[in-house]
Amino acid sequence: MKVSSSRPIVPNARLTAAYARSDESATPSARSISDTTNVLGIPDAELTPKVQGAIQRLMEEVESLRRELEQSRQRIAYLEQLADQDALAPVANRRAFVRELSRIMAFAERYDSPSSLVYFDVNGLKPINDTHGHPAGDAALMRIADILVENVRESDVVGRLGGDEFAVILSQADEKTAAEKAKILVERVQAQPLDWNGSEIPLMVSYGIYTFNGGDTAGEALAAADRAMYENKMAHKKRVQDVSST
Repeated sequence: MKVSSSRPIVPNARLTAAYARSDESATPSARSISDTTNVLGIPDAELTPKVQGAIQRLMEEVESLRRELEQSRQRIAYLEQLADQDALAPVANRRAFVRELSRIMAFAERYDSPSSLVYFDVNGLKPINDTHGHPAGDAALMRIADILVENVRESDVVGRLGGDEFAVILSQADEKTAAEKAKILVERVQAQPLDWNGSEIPLMVSYGIYTFNGGDTAGEALAAADRAMYENKMAHKKRVQDVSST
């Protein structure tokens, strides 16, 4: 599941247009009244002005109810989108992500088909906030979310778990495939620094992978991927320290 917009949540343009259309008046025409009476089998001799007026009022009420129902359906769809989308980045929020992870884990167990979870942690977000301000930090998170969304399949799921943590569900991807994809995603993030008020802010992430094919819960899978991410992050820091000390 992807959220295609690259901006914070705003009303969907198509829904907004639909709301506007639903407010337009639609008075039944004489032709539609005639068609209705034909369907109802009312003889022309009984189609007095009074009967025509009653039918017209009834049809107007039906049309009004139809518009209200359509508007309610569109509103529900819009609210469902808001409920599933992260408040900042154009990806699924934690609740929606965990729901999708549980669904894909059930599929993996049922069909014995492995899928993988990649857990990302943004490196250096605090220095970005301290140096450039929190709007820059928010922009960095949105940029990373955009990069993840643009570089995975439609069947994959990108989510923000909170703070500076993202995750991607790679549907029907074994450990080897997931490792290759994770490296590509990291490279894409690092290759696209954030241009902020004339300053180029480098973006970096650490990641961990957990492959599952059944028997786990969503919470267990997230915890395992988080541990793998932390281990990789600590190993990277040690390598950097070793290089600096030589």
